Amino acid sequence: MRIKSGATSPRRVGHTTRALRISMALELAARSSAFYLARSVPALARRAASARPAAASVRASPIAVRAMASSTPSSPDDPVDFSRFKGATFEVPTDAKYTMADQPARFAKGKAENNARMLTTDYFDGSFLKDARVLVTGGNRGIGLALVKELVACGANVIVTCRKSNDEIDGMAPAVQVIEGVDVTDTESVKAMTRALDAPVDVLINNAGYFYEPVETIENMAFDEELKMIDICAVGPLRVASALYNAGLIAKPGGKIAMITSQGGSVSWRVVQNPTGHDFGHHMSKSAANMGGVLLAQELGPRGILVQMLHPGFNKTGMTKKYEHIWEVEGAVDASVGAKRVLHEIGLMTPERNGLFINCEDGLQIPW
Repeated sequence: MRIKSGATSPRRVGHTTRALRISMALELAARSSAFYLARSVPALARRAASARPAAASVRASPIAVRAMASSTPSSPDDPVDFSRFKGATFEVPTDAKYTMADQPARFAKGKAENNARMLTTDYFDGSFLKDARVLVTGGNRGIGLALVKELVACGANVIVTCRKSNDEIDGMAPAVQVIEGVDVTDTESVKAMTRALDAPVDVLINNAGYFYEPVETIENMAFDEELKMIDICAVGPLRVASALYNAGLIAKPGGKIAMITSQGGSVSWRVVQNPTGHDFGHHMSKSAANMGGVLLAQELGPRGILVQMLHPGFNKTGMTKKYEHIWEVEGAVDASVGAKRVLHEIGLMTPERNGLFINCEDGLQIPW
């Protein structure tokens, strides 16, 4: 597609670019020292604190020593108490539009207030889905399978894409069309998926995901697994959305794309939910998925297609079984409940809410 733009003088472009560079350089020079001290020291300390308890005697970087708030050693060779260093210190947004970062406290508050939105699904009305064409990636298990079951119950025409089907999904025919052999990390298989569709979809639910089970720390990072999670959870949804859009297979105006991401993709919430770090691949993949979703919303919104990032809540599935010991205290629910929560938020998607990051547990926003 060609986009026309007004002609601009090369001389004017060059002048504007030089002025912008000078302005940026002056601004960066004015704040570089403060920024470096504010960010490099906590980062240095975070690595030291997570590796071991405070050491009796550690030789610190001269920069770190000079940045100590008090009791500064007279020499870089003097002992430094690394226990005084903290992790990331940015402020977590607490506006009323945002849900709570502390999951156990959020669930406890919901119970104390008898919050029907959090504790029931009585509010759910799936009538808007009747006869709608809905495609669910990774719809053969977990929250994806629960979404498919609920969509069928609501009268939707469902398309499931997966690498391999199963008897439960196959038994839902003819209400469900199954497209096997679709790997969201394989561009060609995603393109082949589009050739199996005979009409545009009204809703695309990018649900396919992957969570590496062992806990990742700096001592045992699994780099190949990190890349796998990013490819499946972040790049995969873009492959699917791009293939469908470019084949004219997302309804417009009025089409919707739901990106099933996670609260784990909130950078600002890591200071609450991951105060000691770890699980790098999972969190990076969800943050990347959120960024991809926002950019999709920016491009597709003006073309009549809405996009939202949805945290489906804490659901009792095979993917979260590694956290089985905290399911009850953190309010984990059966996947059938999580499915209704997700579909409820899809029903609420409007141009005014395009590109938001929503917690399906309570309908409030999650900060980036």
